[in-house]
Amino acid sequence: MSFPLLTATAVLPAIGAIATAAVPAAKRTAAKWLALLFSLATLVLAIVVLVRFDPDGDRYQLTESHAWIADFGVRYELGVDGIAVALIALTALLIPFIVLAGWHDADPLETGNKRWRPTQGFFALILAVEAMVIISFEATDVFLFYIFFEAMLIPLYFLIGGFGDRAHEHGEETAATQRSYAAVKFLLYNLAGGLIMLAAVIGLYVVAGNFSLPEIAEARANGSLDMATNTERWLFLGFFFAFAVKAPLWPLHTWLPNAMQESTAPVAVLITAVVDKVGTFAMLRFCLGLFPEASKWATPAVLVLAVISIIYGALLAVGQRDIKRLIAYASISHFGFIIMGIFAMTSQGQSGATLYMVNHGISTAVLMLIAGFLISRRGSRLIADFGGVQKVAPVLAGTFLIGGLATLSLPGLAPFVSEFLVLVGTFTRYPVIGIIATFGIVLAALYTLVLYQRTMTGPVRPEVSAMPDLRVREIAVVAPLVVLLVFLGVYPKPLTDVVNPAVKHTMSDVQKQDPRPEVEAAK
Repeated sequence: MSFPLLTATAVLPAIGAIATAAVPAAKRTAAKWLALLFSLATLVLAIVVLVRFDPDGDRYQLTESHAWIADFGVRYELGVDGIAVALIALTALLIPFIVLAGWHDADPLETGNKRWRPTQGFFALILAVEAMVIISFEATDVFLFYIFFEAMLIPLYFLIGGFGDRAHEHGEETAATQRSYAAVKFLLYNLAGGLIMLAAVIGLYVVAGNFSLPEIAEARANGSLDMATNTERWLFLGFFFAFAVKAPLWPLHTWLPNAMQESTAPVAVLITAVVDKVGTFAMLRFCLGLFPEASKWATPAVLVLAVISIIYGALLAVGQRDIKRLIAYASISHFGFIIMGIFAMTSQGQSGATLYMVNHGISTAVLMLIAGFLISRRGSRLIADFGGVQKVAPVLAGTFLIGGLATLSLPGLAPFVSEFLVLVGTFTRYPVIGIIATFGIVLAALYTLVLYQRTMTGPVRPEVSAMPDLRVREIAVVAPLVVLLVFLGVYPKPLTDVVNPAVKHTMSDVQKQDPRPEVEAAK
């Protein structure tokens, strides 16, 4: 039997979570190094998965399948396509930087009552989330996917509610109340989506008799499984609702700004750059793969919601006073682009959407982590409390600018390629939607440059006059990500070579072909 590489990639961070949590309370530094070691080891396994994956091979590779709950047709079934491989690599890449960035975020909090923040628990919960996200990308059994899709809510709830941001203008007591509110809101929204999805998962089993995605897709292709139109549509809506909450898509987005505002910067990156990608990934794998006709039926409505997310998120980002909430609304706008690319039903749109998932993860990590370093120095998240930072901390200001320029998809940085493909892929089939979405680019330039202008330029405020520049650990966090933004911006081919064959399979699932160009190429 071949080595179960996919299982090992998911189990290793889970073992790391248990080992980190078991470190004695007095050994906080040892717990940090142990968490970092396990995250790096997981990255090595993810690289092995990437190297062993053959983009031109079978659709699902490195597969594992074992009987689990035989009476209900549930199997422990794993397999990856190019899209899953890219997102596993993104997850494994970001977690070590998240651990490093949060190195002191769970240190003991010295207050009048000597409150203790359990450092080991903080890093153990991060590794637990990583394990659940990775196996969600690997699962080809719908029930197995559902279990970890829901289970990851538990560690995230504690990360938001128990390890929130210390920078709060109204004191620790108010901050604790708002953290609890954000954590409960996050949990309720996602649990509601999960419960509706559970009903759809049960309905899928009643119709198909099993939970295996490859088997159900094959049965639909050869005609042995014929879903009634209304049944397929209701099942699609059950799955899509849960994924739209996780993504998040307007109007199911309102939990995200609260969660990102009250979380530490590394946890905010974990949420929006890693966990939320499970929602958009699942739209491609499960909504389009299991319910192709219902996906085409719902496309007009989904595209309208996506373009509303793009414009609405960008407009609200423009008016924000809080740096983290601004980045949160910018992410809502970006997720609108991703979902628009998925449901444009063109190869350019879906390739762009997949690239956008990866590139948004990297660019948001840069911007949010630098914002976290900035906020921790000043002790405030409010934009108005900054000014002139570039004169006292030029390296911090420079990397913040690069992250901002990536957020507005500047040519030469990675998000530009993906955003361009999404817009081209959408415009070829839905030109009006593509034109409206383009205004999101203009608004992105507005909120990004205004944020930089108000925080980094102008006279130096007395409160930031002694602000230190980035330290060695902080440079080690952001420098590799900045290099990756530039590399994928000028040479995205390694990523597109992995993703494009999987996109062709998805297009085949929904029986869609790219529109013919109106002007024939010159011969």
